[in-house]
Amino acid sequence: MPITIADVAARAKVSKTTVSRVLNGKGELDESTAARVRKVIEELGYVPSSRAVGLARGRTRVVGMLVPSLTWPWIGEVLQGAVDVLETERYGLLLFTCNRGEESMRQFGAQVSAKSFDGLLVIEPEGTLDYIAMLHARGLPVVLIDDRDTQPVQIPSVGTTNHTGAGAAARHLLAVGRHKPLVIAGPERFGCTVQRLDGFASVYAEAGHPISPERILPGDFTIARGFQAVQAAIGSDVEFDAIFAHNDLSATGAMQAVLDSGRRIPQDVAVVGFDDIPMAAHTQPPLTTVHQPLREMGEAAARTLLAHFEGSPLPNRPTVIPATFTVRGSTGPSPHNDHS
Repeated sequence: MPITIADVAARAKVSKTTVSRVLNGKGELDESTAARVRKVIEELGYVPSSRAVGLARGRTRVVGMLVPSLTWPWIGEVLQGAVDVLETERYGLLLFTCNRGEESMRQFGAQVSAKSFDGLLVIEPEGTLDYIAMLHARGLPVVLIDDRDTQPVQIPSVGTTNHTGAGAAARHLLAVGRHKPLVIAGPERFGCTVQRLDGFASVYAEAGHPISPERILPGDFTIARGFQAVQAAIGSDVEFDAIFAHNDLSATGAMQAVLDSGRRIPQDVAVVGFDDIPMAAHTQPPLTTVHQPLREMGEAAARTLLAHFEGSPLPNRPTVIPATFTVRGSTGPSPHNDHS
């Protein structure tokens, strides 16, 4: 049987409250009594429940994290960034997904009510933002890790530069002579889709090559939809010499469709993705992409929460970590420069 606080109290001939006060360093205690209690704790090998000690101190030293699903290809990088910071500071992580919809959220809500964690990191599962905002308004410290540019102002967030990153992709394609791009968009309801589309299209429009609506193909961030979108474009005889996909998975599907049609990458079609997930460096050819600072976003969000636990106010404006651009083999000079 595990040793309990009652066993320690009985052996030391003190109350459970006195044992608890020794464990938590609280209250004025006779030093000889405290020494006797500590000796008994050592003799019995009593290990206090971290949860019990946390509740006594009003802190659990656990951070909750709510994410849509662990199958999203970039979630692991964000998670690793957060965990690196939390483990260094001796915090635990309680991870929740929304894989089972309302049932998942009910379980999550029960843990919130039980005060199982001190604060919450959120990659927003769809349709939960009002609930998260309510928890924050009621006093739960929350930091959003946001790739959608739609967060309410009152919730602190860490994000990246979707608009600027997409603009960098456009400038790169223009620099290698690509004037007829296809765009494989993300889901319309996501703020990041709007930002990436606007950032890319505005650079092409300024350069005198506005992107017509038939060049913007609907997508859903999957390999399959990227493949289908490009197949459909090829079937409809839309001329194109480049593809900008709103994430790396769509870009991977697009590359397969291009190669299946007998065209070459990058000679005939240059392809650019967005995210720079680990897979991007290993496609054939390796994918040029906008690098989202995913791990850094996780780290920054965790640091923001831990600083708040130490007394710093939560920031009232988004923390923005700039995206960068990674050039690999899937982009190169346009066909009229290629004499091979």
